[in-house]
Amino acid sequence: MDDHLKDNFSDGRRISPKLAEGKKNFLIDIDGTICEDIPNEEPERMATAKLFDGALETCNKWYAEGHIITFFTSRTEEHRAVTTAWLDRHGFKYHGIVLGKPRGGNYHWIDNHIVRATRYNGRFTDLVQKEVTIEVFKED
Repeated sequence: MDDHLKDNFSDGRRISPKLAEGKKNFLIDIDGTICEDIPNEEPERMATAKLFDGALETCNKWYAEGHIITFFTSRTEEHRAVTTAWLDRHGFKYHGIVLGKPRGGNYHWIDNHIVRATRYNGRFTDLVQKEVTIEVFKED
């Protein structure tokens, strides 16, 4: 088992592991979040995509703090090489990359684990806590 995960049990049966206390699993979109938005139809532009201010420093700081960094993108598997080359050339430290994210936005994530969403609004900075209204399943 990975060093950052710990076993969990329910009724004596093993269930999915969880991260150690205080650690986060950052899932970070690439296009329009850490760099300019490049559509799948123009993958050659990724080689020269503009890096957004603060993205590299913030992501690498989270990595150094022991958080898990996974980039995800709507790009397809055929764009993996140009995408990872761009990340590596800029010096991003990360644990993984997931390709094939559904396109179109308006994502609504449903999971049995804690999920926190942060919408990128043009600046990469430290995260702060803020109370907001969220959608939850209706109680009977």
